[in-house]
Amino acid sequence: MSEEAKQIFVQESEELLQEMEDALLMMEEDPDNAEHLNSVFRAMHTIKGSGGIFGFNFIVSFTHPLESELDRARTGERAVDQELIALLLKCKDHTAALVEFAAQSADAPLPLELQRAGDHLIDQLNGTGHSPSPDGTALAASTESPVETLFKEREDTDSLWLISLDFKPDTFRNGFDPLSFIRYLSNLGEVIKVITIYQLDETGEEMDPESCYLSFRIAFSSTASKSEIYDVFEFVQEDCSIRILSPQSKQSEYLNLLDNIPDSSCQLLGELLLSIGSLTQAELDQALSTQSSSQPEAAKKQIGKILVEQQSVDKSTVKEALHKQEQIKEKVTKEARSIRVDAQKLGQLINLVGELVISSAAIRTQIRALSLPTLNDAASSMEVLVEEIRDTALQLRMVQIGDTFSRFKRVVRDVSKELGKEIELVISGGESELDKSVVEKINDPLTHLVRNSLDHGIEPPDQRVAAGKPAKGTLTLNAYHDSGHIVLEVSDDGAGLDVKKIREKAEVIGLVTPDQVLSHREQLQLIFEPGLSTKKEASNLSGRGVGMDVVKRNIESLRGAIELESERGKGTRVTIRLPLTLAIIDGFLVGIERESYIIPLSMVQECVEFGAEQLEHQGNYVNFRGEVMPFIHLRHFFGLPPADRQQRESLVIVRFGRTRAALVVDALLGEQQTVIKPLGAVFQNLSGISGATVLGSGDIALILSVQELIERAEQYAEQIHTSESGSCKPSLYHH
Repeated sequence: MSEEAKQIFVQESEELLQEMEDALLMMEEDPDNAEHLNSVFRAMHTIKGSGGIFGFNFIVSFTHPLESELDRARTGERAVDQELIALLLKCKDHTAALVEFAAQSADAPLPLELQRAGDHLIDQLNGTGHSPSPDGTALAASTESPVETLFKEREDTDSLWLISLDFKPDTFRNGFDPLSFIRYLSNLGEVIKVITIYQLDETGEEMDPESCYLSFRIAFSSTASKSEIYDVFEFVQEDCSIRILSPQSKQSEYLNLLDNIPDSSCQLLGELLLSIGSLTQAELDQALSTQSSSQPEAAKKQIGKILVEQQSVDKSTVKEALHKQEQIKEKVTKEARSIRVDAQKLGQLINLVGELVISSAAIRTQIRALSLPTLNDAASSMEVLVEEIRDTALQLRMVQIGDTFSRFKRVVRDVSKELGKEIELVISGGESELDKSVVEKINDPLTHLVRNSLDHGIEPPDQRVAAGKPAKGTLTLNAYHDSGHIVLEVSDDGAGLDVKKIREKAEVIGLVTPDQVLSHREQLQLIFEPGLSTKKEASNLSGRGVGMDVVKRNIESLRGAIELESERGKGTRVTIRLPLTLAIIDGFLVGIERESYIIPLSMVQECVEFGAEQLEHQGNYVNFRGEVMPFIHLRHFFGLPPADRQQRESLVIVRFGRTRAALVVDALLGEQQTVIKPLGAVFQNLSGISGATVLGSGDIALILSVQELIERAEQYAEQIHTSESGSCKPSLYHH
């Protein structure tokens, strides 16, 4: 087995297992919905089939009895309750472990612990919900087929073919003996029971010795196919009305065959039913003839309805065939518009597009330097094309955040049951898109936050009722776009954070001093410090003082930010703000001294010339059009000498989330497509810098971290305000 084929099997299995988990979680809310159960069955059946094709016999050994139990649930032999759903979720997890082992091992035998865990789950499945046999013992589906099991009870027709034969009056005249067909039928199986109906009794006509008035209803046990049974009556088809109804036990086989039909082409309903053997060509021809008859009512009927009415096919089989037909259409349509692409190849494409952006900027720079105006039009057209290529390439890596959110349904379900809480998960904004690389890295921080809300935030039902709240708590995951960023919100209606306890714990571990004055927001931010937890007892979910600092560090490594809001008794909301992509952005180029810097254009709100007639500033606050905001002089921030007093400067108003600040720069140099290059290890801790880029001139420009600069501006302004109100210490920055 090639490595590529193995990866395809693993990837498809992971997708099917996720579909199975989603369907099982929906079954908990709506256990009577047959479509959810069918989705679980199809997923497990496909994994079993694929595992067999690729030679993973340990996967087949586990999924086969599981599939059998699912089939029993579909046919109504086994009740679908919360206990079964919980057990199926464990089976899904074990299947995922088997798939993971198949991906990592070559031909190694299955570890004993995995084998025992699987056997234990199968024992639990087989030990629940079985009907006792006549001798008082359970009938094991794994040792006898449904036909063999039900064959012991002759009165039960669930495993028997039901054949209806209505002979026409001229049957004898044409030389046919009805009993000969029944005798020949015995060659294919066992005739269990024959009910003879005399049509003469129904019509009341005087008997004609040469006419046939016989009809038979036959219960027949056989492993033959429907077409083979139908062929028995081939010579008498014109003299007899024949209807063959498949046994109930046969329906599951038809459904399995439907699942195994290749999704390579869109087939008609009749073709699907013919291919699985639930319909004969003669029955289909009869139904098509009825459909195309001159009767208006019959002409309007769908072929599936006609087949059910003439008792050729069971209604459930037709329903499943229609569903399969729709699946084939959807898959063919989807495959026509999408293909799988290796993530590494996609990343290489993004890198090449980045180099193309740099080369395009270099060409524009050379045209200006050499004063070649005749090339301006061509250069402008190329820049437009490069920009479109850039946007298209980045769009290829965009995925919806909803898939990531949906995975927390299982987390919420399991944790709420473990903690004895009632918690509802509400998801909104799942259609919001962001870069796949960001999605992969944000999963762990989101998991930390969700588990903290479940454990710390939402109270047990009795406490909530005592506090005047509904017994069921609500955890909300929300996403939306805002100024070139995606904002993720994790909020709950729980107890909220106790600021007093946070402050006390921070003082105990030496983060703050007892006389230090902190705002409500600053006290909440202490929760992100290493080692701080207000939970008295650690659990396997949270409370060890690790997690929140890791969350903040991981988010900041993605050039993002995290904010915390909480009100005691009302709940907590954590807001994460992330860039849509980590590769290429639109930037705004500014000059300081003889160096160039990039500000992400999505964060730039306005640029104005720094003049006394327009602005008033005191300390490190500036009054800009009636709004007081902190500002930071980038010359001073980077340790450069003050500018000449006659040199004009500019203010760049930037925004990150709900905070705004002004950056004082020497020059505004215009927009610049920016390919983000990571900083080396030596420059990782540069303050106020998040990355670097290459300009068209070949020079390096550093990318400013707007979030950090706004925080620094607020801190400097607060320090100056404190010093001026206390010791009248002069401003850190003078202009």
